[in-house]
Amino acid sequence: MFGIMLVMTIQLTFTPEIQEALNYERYHHPVPLVQRRMEVLWLKSHGLAHELIARLAGVSENTMRDYFDLYAAGGLDKLKEVNLYRPTSALEAHTTTLEAYFRDHPPATIKEAQHEIETLTGIKRSESQVRTFLKKNSICGAAKSA
Repeated sequence: MFGIMLVMTIQLTFTPEIQEALNYERYHHPVPLVQRRMEVLWLKSHGLAHELIARLAGVSENTMRDYFDLYAAGGLDKLKEVNLYRPTSALEAHTTTLEAYFRDHPPATIKEAQHEIETLTGIKRSESQVRTFLKKNSICGAAKSA
């Protein structure tokens, strides 16, 4: 009836040089996420309890364990990796073509631009998505007038 919960702990080692690097990077790295990771590992290197580390760093214990796993997998270099997912629009592949087309045939309205984009690319987007795409890429005046 009662299950046994196994808690696996990762044994991490910290040389004085690594502790010094953690201490420096937790304040000086340009990416706040990396600073937080360094802070968590710096606290761990001083033997603090996991619950206290999570509370002091303002992260969940699961996130803290993720940081430990990163360090175990690749040391400081792995902690410094930041892989942000940034989706791109399917229209990005057509930016040059659309820019040239709209330079020669400027649409009067976003609705007209929306229709032309769908005709040229086969990609259907809402008016607000078309407006955002046109503004972002500075393609035509229709996006500015709406």
